Amino acid sequence: MRVLVPDREEFRALEVEGVELAFYSPEHGPEGGADGVVLWLAPARLRDELLALPGLKWVLTLTAGIDHVADAVPPGVTLYNAHRLHDRAVAIHTLAGMLAAERGLHRFRDAQRGGRWLRTMDLGTLDGARVAIWGYGHIGRILEELLEPFGAKVTGIRSRTPEAEWDVALAEADWVVLLLPSTPETKGIVNADVLARLKPGAWISNQGRGNLIDQGALLAALDSGHLGGAVLDVTDPEPLPEGHPLWEQENVIITPHIASTTRDLIARGAEYSQAFLEAMAAGREPEGRVEAGQKY
Repeated sequence: MRVLVPDREEFRALEVEGVELAFYSPEHGPEGGADGVVLWLAPARLRDELLALPGLKWVLTLTAGIDHVADAVPPGVTLYNAHRLHDRAVAIHTLAGMLAAERGLHRFRDAQRGGRWLRTMDLGTLDGARVAIWGYGHIGRILEELLEPFGAKVTGIRSRTPEAEWDVALAEADWVVLLLPSTPETKGIVNADVLARLKPGAWISNQGRGNLIDQGALLAALDSGHLGGAVLDVTDPEPLPEGHPLWEQENVIITPHIASTTRDLIARGAEYSQAFLEAMAAGREPEGRVEAGQKY
């Protein structure tokens, strides 16, 4: 079985009996066909080339989301994703943003840059905070476990949750955490109407996709003071352009779509690929299979 993997030191160290590894860089891929591709760190042009290789049977994307690749996988080629590789890091990043916001660390950092000794009583904790996790899947369940010692009260919102229950959860929430994928149904799902139904002072935290939120409506809710603030790991567009009004919002914390990033991410990705390839070589079904028509 010939498999293409990223040309990184951690992947070059992989050894799986019955598997011939070939390596691609961001600039180009190796000659010849392949049975499988471990897709990661590849620009769009190269990604499309790899997905068009002759003889391709399966693709493993070392990402949790599949919206960047699902429509490009040829018929008859099986797609796998790797949500387990990223779930805990995203949940921890989400918790870190919530704690930072409650303790006002963004404001103190701004004051530090100006050499100001800022003292305030306007600080909180998550004790007793109501948290609505919108998109309650793998990451949401881990986040709920992480929030438990801090005294937060979590409500999970799934696609099958009745709309009346959504309304109650959102109206009561001190924090609304977005972990939804980007689909035609979720694009702009947090609009002016939804934001108006949140209680004054509520915070939004988005680690799903930037286009879940109508950014014009978000800015209006921030400017009016209705929202307490926002923690955004994703924006629309990405990267957020220079001069965008979100950059200037005092009560917005922005990170550049790195919620799943850790120092050892490449090494962990290689370990995940090792286990995946061992399962494939042994004729076992690996985890993460994406069913036909599935978009996330």
